[in-house]
Amino acid sequence: HKAKVEAMTLDLASLQSVQHFAEAFKSKNLPLHILICNAAVFGAPWSLTEDGLESTFQVNHLGHFYLVQLLEDVLRQSSPARVVVVSSESHRFTEIKDSSGKLDFSLLSPSKKEYWAMLAYNRSKLCNILFSNELNRRLSPHGVTSNSVHPGNMIYSSIHHNWWVYTVLFTLARPFTKSM
Repeated sequence: HKAKVEAMTLDLASLQSVQHFAEAFKSKNLPLHILICNAAVFGAPWSLTEDGLESTFQVNHLGHFYLVQLLEDVLRQSSPARVVVVSSESHRFTEIKDSSGKLDFSLLSPSKKEYWAMLAYNRSKLCNILFSNELNRRLSPHGVTSNSVHPGNMIYSSIHHNWWVYTVLFTLARPFTKSM
């Protein structure tokens, strides 16, 4: 009940915003014991961010990745610390390798012609898991753990508002979802 809460602006669709946020947070000289990477977009139409990257990939994964990299020193200094990356079961329904088994970067930020919203979401969530696993491997010896989590059954929200088909599917699934 005596907690002091302060809101700070962060736009994951702008790497400059992520950098400004990290600098502003560091200037407060506060410890960082827990960092939860939970922001996401779903079913969004193809668009590019100001950084020239496909928006679902940048908002769901790259923005979080960059934020953690910028705050890594604060996390290490705050040990024990934890990073929680909220992912999704949908990571199981995609691949980010080409036919020869090599990582295909064009799949991560596809052109408009190659874009499918559901695949973009799935790929961003697979990247979340791969990132969290590697982050844990690198930082756990320094007292910083990282875990990726699936939040459980879909929680009904307005994340599906970008396309009527998603609205129908989410409406049908609503009786089986958790409430907010």
